[in-house]
Amino acid sequence: MRMRTVYRGELPVVHGRFHVDSRPEPWAPVPSEACAGQTNGLCGAAVPGCLFLRTGLSSGKVALTVEVHGTAPPLDDRWEDVVEASFRPLTASTAVLPCGRGALCEWALPAADHRVRYCGRGMDGGAGAASARVRDAGPVGQYLLQFWPAPPTADRVVRQTSRSAAHRHRCARALEPTVPGARTERERAEIRSWGGRLPSRRVREAGADARGLVPLDRELLDAVDAACPATQRGLARWAARRALTAAGLDGVDWIAPALAALDRGEPLPAPFDDPRRAWDRFFTDARTALTAPGPPGAGQGAPLCRALALPALRAAADPDPLRAALGALFAAAVTHGTDYPALFAEARRCFPDLRADASPQA
Repeated sequence: MRMRTVYRGELPVVHGRFHVDSRPEPWAPVPSEACAGQTNGLCGAAVPGCLFLRTGLSSGKVALTVEVHGTAPPLDDRWEDVVEASFRPLTASTAVLPCGRGALCEWALPAADHRVRYCGRGMDGGAGAASARVRDAGPVGQYLLQFWPAPPTADRVVRQTSRSAAHRHRCARALEPTVPGARTERERAEIRSWGGRLPSRRVREAGADARGLVPLDRELLDAVDAACPATQRGLARWAARRALTAAGLDGVDWIAPALAALDRGEPLPAPFDDPRRAWDRFFTDARTALTAPGPPGAGQGAPLCRALALPALRAAADPDPLRAALGALFAAAVTHGTDYPALFAEARRCFPDLRADASPQA
């Protein structure tokens, strides 16, 4: 069979990912499930009939080419990062599915064992980028998917050049056993509740705020866990201020001193030394009560936004830096509502240790 190109053009990406699916009911797998047991973190093939692909760009457009070959194609030295994995379609139709969107392209692939090669160029050029300027610009980075018939073999890293790819590979190799490897139903349920991979014991003990971050951005949760205590404490203070600013509460005379105390590393002043007194003050102050008008430009959800932001203060003051960071970050995310991805992108810009291309801690 001669080589055929089934797609060449732009691919929209969100959270630096897209997937290829041949299952009767496609759905996007979580990274920990797709890459479990692999040596590469760019092309996750652990879910039957599905491929989970990573890009260097967080949000925007990349250039993508998809090819089908009769035999293994020669490797082009111009590609900077290259990985391979095995893939077996489950139906007669295989499609490229951008995150949260319909099929970008669809083609017929025999229900037989195939090898897939995923190549990337310019992956570090878009690391952490998610601004409107980047999203509106042309493609950032180039990617190639090649399929050909071949017996199933282990995945491998053929070439590694970028920091982004190196980080993804490290994450894949550090994955704990996924749901199929759990011994009991209770263990399987626990793993599923964390998105398919157990985090560290400290994160699991952090409570509901840590679990709340799982469906929003599991990789950010892991990055916060891996950060040093100074970064965690700084993130907690930053998130609390962002939450209160978004809710229009940062300038209220009895709230502003609490933010200042956080910045100085001091205990929260009254009324925040007593949660009941703080909420009583909140609901009785005409500027903060749920009946008060919202800040300029705020929507109809402004009153609820104020109530959701207040817990960020006490969370950020937690003596444990990790619990403080996770609690304040979750409160800030809830306060921002559907705009939480922009908040997380800003957090990665302000705290480089949280970025995918950050160097690992010593």
